Amino acid sequence: MKEKIELEYTFHTSPKVLFSRLSTPSGLSEWFADDVNIHNDYFIFIWDDLPYEAKIVGKKENKYIRFKWVKDDSDKYFFEFRINIDELTGDVALIITDFADKNEKKDVIELWNTQITELKRALGI
Repeated sequence: MKEKIELEYTFHTSPKVLFSRLSTPSGLSEWFADDVNIHNDYFIFIWDDLPYEAKIVGKKENKYIRFKWVKDDSDKYFFEFRINIDELTGDVALIITDFADKNEKKDVIELWNTQITELKRALGI
């Protein structure tokens, strides 16, 4: 049984710029995977020359994109990038939802923290 993980990161950039890094092969290959290709609604993420296929199961421009790993049998599990804008401050937050086995939760959070550092570097912030 996997546990849900929700992580929030603040960004000093526009939702449109951030969303392009979360929803396009070129944007995702800058920080998330070694390479990313797209075929219909399927994204092929490549790490260490190994392909991992995910299907887009939800998307709203400049708001969120949700992927489901093709090899994952359960429909309960997905990973999602959601952009929230604080109405008072105008701060842009990226909320990542993912799932991990209990014994892998710490490693998954550490991996996301590393990836977000790469994303901020790609954005120049």
